Amino acid sequence: MGLSINQTVPDFTAETTEGTITFHEWIGDSWAVLFSHPKDFTPVCTTELGYMAQIKPEFDARGVKVIGLSVDPLDRHEEWAKDIEETQGTAPNYPIISDADFAVSKAYGMLESDVEGDPLVRTPADNQTVRNVFVIGPDKKLKLLLVYPMTTGRNFDEVLRVIDSLQLTATHRVATPAQWEQGDKVIIAGTVSNDEAREIWPDGWEEPRPYIRIVPQPA
Repeated sequence: MGLSINQTVPDFTAETTEGTITFHEWIGDSWAVLFSHPKDFTPVCTTELGYMAQIKPEFDARGVKVIGLSVDPLDRHEEWAKDIEETQGTAPNYPIISDADFAVSKAYGMLESDVEGDPLVRTPADNQTVRNVFVIGPDKKLKLLLVYPMTTGRNFDEVLRVIDSLQLTATHRVATPAQWEQGDKVIIAGTVSNDEAREIWPDGWEEPRPYIRIVPQPA
């Protein structure tokens, strides 16, 4: 079974390119992004890992830890990192999990529970469902799940946009509309009554319909 939004994500211990981690402990009080890959030395994933390394300071600024995962042994990750640096201009500057026993992929619903064998024998197509982005809150609950096909590179700028929304709405009683960007107007959450809203927004709000209450983004 796959994971659902607001479900506590499975904890695990794994080997990474930066040593052994226990996932919940590694997250600590931070937000986290776990993004997975079907195999090392695949073209689309190579571009993704390189781009993530380039924009990692944006995640750092938001208090978000980044970790990759690939269904290959650790020594392959280290060799792949050299290719990523040479072709994309930046080597991974975050840990990459070695999921050679498929344990994490199974726990997170990316591979069937009966998958087994030598990961080096499996092709990228065999692992094509290991192409997910998980955004996890400090409470260790899943906040966002994106699943991509092998032929489409992931848009990590969109992941940052969603994190901005998640962090804003976790603090303030608002929701963000379609195409929202940092600084745009927001919508008063449907769980807030008009009486409560008047206390929070004494200057009022725009109301094109009674169920659409628009206010400036809270500071």
